[in-house]
Amino acid sequence: MPHVTFAPRGVSCAPRGLPRARLLGGTAAALALLLAAPLRAEPVDSKINLRIEPRAEGRAEAKPELKAEPKPETKAEAKPEPKPAPEKAEAAPVEGAPVKKVSRELPPTVYARVSEDPLPTYTAQTFMDTMRAAERYQIYAEAGGWKALPADFAPKPGDSHPAIPSLRHHLTLTGDLPADAPPSDRYDPPLVAAVRAFQARHGLPDAGIFGRLTLNALNVPADVRQRQLRASAQRLMGSNFAFGERYVAVNIPSATVEAVENGAVTRRFVAVVGKTDKQTPVVETRITDVNLNPTWTLPISVIKNEIIPTMRKNPGYLAKNRIRILGPGGVEVDPTTIDWSTEKAANYTLRQDSGLDNSLGQMRIDMPNRHAIYMHDTPSKSLFAGSVRFHSHGCVRVGQVKEFAAWLLQGTEGPNGPGSVWGPIEIETGIATGERRDIKLVKPTPVAFVYLTGYATSDGRVHFRDDIYGLDSPAPAAATAPDVATTGAITPRANPAPRKPDAVPPPRPALAKPEAAKPAAAPVAPPAAVAVAPKTPIRKPAPPVERTPDAEPALMPPGLVGGRT
Repeated sequence: MPHVTFAPRGVSCAPRGLPRARLLGGTAAALALLLAAPLRAEPVDSKINLRIEPRAEGRAEAKPELKAEPKPETKAEAKPEPKPAPEKAEAAPVEGAPVKKVSRELPPTVYARVSEDPLPTYTAQTFMDTMRAAERYQIYAEAGGWKALPADFAPKPGDSHPAIPSLRHHLTLTGDLPADAPPSDRYDPPLVAAVRAFQARHGLPDAGIFGRLTLNALNVPADVRQRQLRASAQRLMGSNFAFGERYVAVNIPSATVEAVENGAVTRRFVAVVGKTDKQTPVVETRITDVNLNPTWTLPISVIKNEIIPTMRKNPGYLAKNRIRILGPGGVEVDPTTIDWSTEKAANYTLRQDSGLDNSLGQMRIDMPNRHAIYMHDTPSKSLFAGSVRFHSHGCVRVGQVKEFAAWLLQGTEGPNGPGSVWGPIEIETGIATGERRDIKLVKPTPVAFVYLTGYATSDGRVHFRDDIYGLDSPAPAAATAPDVATTGAITPRANPAPRKPDAVPPPRPALAKPEAAKPAAAPVAPPAAVAVAPKTPIRKPAPPVERTPDAEPALMPPGLVGGRT
């Protein structure tokens, strides 16, 4: 019983409990050897064990026998492992944060495909080339022209169709299919290539695939095509445009901007031009300045027709769109002090601050002219993706306008003094400052806005575009002429009947007339001349003189009354 007599002393109980606790911690092998025999004979060892235990633990940890014990330790470590898993799960939202930031960024802008033909639309020889083409098409018309293809005509490569010979005859006349091409009633590779050439001449996707637009363009009669060529040539008569080595040509029906240098198109840009009731006019002038971060001064027509009715319903509209009201001397006026039930707001200058949401975007291309129109950027870049791009209020919105500005600014001293240039990086840096900056071109660049629905290039090819403004048809027949609905890519027109009377006048006057009516409100369309006369004098005395240099056409801010932009 000597072992029992030691137990009451309590010293041996504590060490026994401690080793058992240590055993759970991974020192079972070492403590088992120490406690096997000595505990029965020598109680002092228990005291020594209390002091020696740390050493025993140290030895035990160094012994390889402890490999059997890592099981509980592995279990203990297995518990924290789920913790990293949640941490990773928590990291996922952290990684998701950048994704949200990316989603806030504007999606990449998509631009409609435009021709890569290096031959310019408008040159000093365009008038004569187009007149010769009109004479040729007059011969086609007098000879009976070409047969209309059936409405369901849509052959695929290799298909045969009874109307294929008529298609071959048509494309042979227009020069798209070589005259020595072997006859066939199949849509063979040479005919596919001819259709592609036809599509390219008409501003259509040139994949050789038949669709509604291609079929409509093929079915336009020869006499209509001849009329387009003749009318376009007549609109060029009397032009004194100075082409020079570098110039810019904007063909309104094509909705494109061409940067021409040394007789070749260095770059053709997608554009958005005026809608049918806000036509872009024919203009010949010079580009003098590039404005970074421009402000926009609202025309009186927009103030009366859009701003005042909107402010009656939504008094916070101006503040939301960062449009300020300026009185005499440029002093800002509180919108709440203006009686919006009247038209008194038209006596003030309304100016939108520069920024991404400004109606002019981040850049304006200045070109002094009596119509007060210009080219500019836009926040509504999705419009550049469409094949039909007639949405503006008269000005021309240019896709990839920064590249266009860099071309215009070639030779102009850059922001870092002599030897520096205005390249894409310098333009982006200038815009990033947020400050308005006017950069004067070292040499003004000639620019011409032309309205050519039919024209010929120097290689003899004849090109056609839609008569979107209805200017090719004679004025008396404009109310009933179906030409606009059948002359190319924009068929059928959504509203030919109501819009045609606005575009009825003869070619040149018609382009000036809508612009004359632009400063006026849209009260009465027919007596436009009567409306313009009284409103122009009233406009000038009412606002201060500083309004005149910033006079701009009606191009409404984004979100102003529905989807108008």
